[in-house]
Amino acid sequence: MIEFRDVGHAYDGRIVLRDITMTLAENRIGIVGANGSGKSTLARLINALVTPDSGTVIVNGVDAARHKRQVRRQVGFIFSDPDRQIIMPTVIEDIELSLTRTPLTKTERAARARTVLSRFGLADHADHPAQRLSGGQKQLLALASIFVTEPAIVVADEPTTLLDLRNSRMLRRVLATLDEQLVVVTHDLDLVDDFDRVIVMDEGRVVADDIPTVALAQYRRMMA
Repeated sequence: MIEFRDVGHAYDGRIVLRDITMTLAENRIGIVGANGSGKSTLARLINALVTPDSGTVIVNGVDAARHKRQVRRQVGFIFSDPDRQIIMPTVIEDIELSLTRTPLTKTERAARARTVLSRFGLADHADHPAQRLSGGQKQLLALASIFVTEPAIVVADEPTTLLDLRNSRMLRRVLATLDEQLVVVTHDLDLVDDFDRVIVMDEGRVVADDIPTVALAQYRRMMA
């Protein structure tokens, strides 16, 4: 459960979010809008990468701005460029890095890392150099490094931006299998056309909020 209560935010005096009030309870939620509409800022509020200038963001009953660490243990964030999240030399080392602050033993960390790599189709690449993966595989690695920490919510900001059609479809299939609550910011309308809900942003406001067929149709009319 993610709640926005009268949320507003500005950068250098430019208002990017205005009076956002809504509750996100569905399992798969898409957020779309033109560049500069405020959608990425909205996503970053969920795990306190950005804190609101006014109003409150509540994540599973916790104030995100006041309890950032607690919220970030529940919310995983995936950037559009997976190279921003890949740090270690090999694939499995990168996954294990996400577990260094857990009470797991080294053996337990390795076992969980290999389990999540299998889940995302990367088991055969465990010992490969992470930077030599394809774009799609890197995005899957970024996903795996988040999911290995077992978050309740995953926020993905433009996860298909750098992917070709084949890898975009592969990522879509993976996202469709997830049980965790998923919030995806995207320009790829096909990615969210089977989601539970789509929110359309324009000039810092929510201008449509409905099932995908309705919300995306309104967005397409706006962009025409």
